[in-house]
Amino acid sequence: MTPSQPVRATLNYSVDNGIPPDYYFYEPEPEVKLNPPGTDVQEVEIHDAWPQRNTISLDREGFELHDFDPSFKEFDDDALVKQTFYEQVVAFVKAQTGAKRVEVFDHTIRKRLPSDLKQQTEVQRPAVMLVHSDYTVHSGPQRVRDILPDEAEDLLKGRVVFFNVWKPLYRRVEELPLAMCDASTHAPGDMLRMDLKYRERTGEIYVMRHSPQHRWMYFPHMEPHHALLLKTYDSATDGRCRFMGHSAFEHPDTRPDAQKRESIEVRTMAFF
Repeated sequence: MTPSQPVRATLNYSVDNGIPPDYYFYEPEPEVKLNPPGTDVQEVEIHDAWPQRNTISLDREGFELHDFDPSFKEFDDDALVKQTFYEQVVAFVKAQTGAKRVEVFDHTIRKRLPSDLKQQTEVQRPAVMLVHSDYTVHSGPQRVRDILPDEAEDLLKGRVVFFNVWKPLYRRVEELPLAMCDASTHAPGDMLRMDLKYRERTGEIYVMRHSPQHRWMYFPHMEPHHALLLKTYDSATDGRCRFMGHSAFEHPDTRPDAQKRESIEVRTMAFF
């Protein structure tokens, strides 16, 4: 694939005002003072990662791209996705990472959808136009406890890593590609805890404050036989990547008649 020139595009960072940003999955009471994420819009340069495909590392940059069997097509059948596609994902993560055990705990199909929560479902959501990483130092271990309560404390004694597997469904990605922030270029302080407010609980992820040191990369025109591995949490504290910021973005060269992006994001926890 011929490398393309870097593009300049806007990404939605979050303001570091000393108060955790928040996002409500319900209509909060009128007196609640909101502190939304993604209000610091920054233009950045996003580099073509294809030339570095074979040298990019999960433990350094925080992501990798590999070939993936594209034969599964029944993404509209949630039961089949869980029964058949999840098995492919488990085998893929094991093969690429050397994990002894991999558990899939959910998936999301991303399409262009209204931001109105009423138009979304548990599985189908719009592309996330926010610089974020899916777990924090606290919510990663808590997710293990939520999913595997009887085994969690033993499993958490070893290394635990969360990987997202992101791939196109049926066609090449021609709009809203995914950008990744090279994890070796962000400082720990660039990660800001964001509260996810549900009626029955509060979760948390990381959003990011802007830094001119961040180096952004993407793989133009991914095909259904490609899959990204994104590291969203690593319990290891030996200097390797632990979290990796990412965001969909509006590519400035997208044709008006470009086919709409449809992708799947499968979340896994891997044990070593």
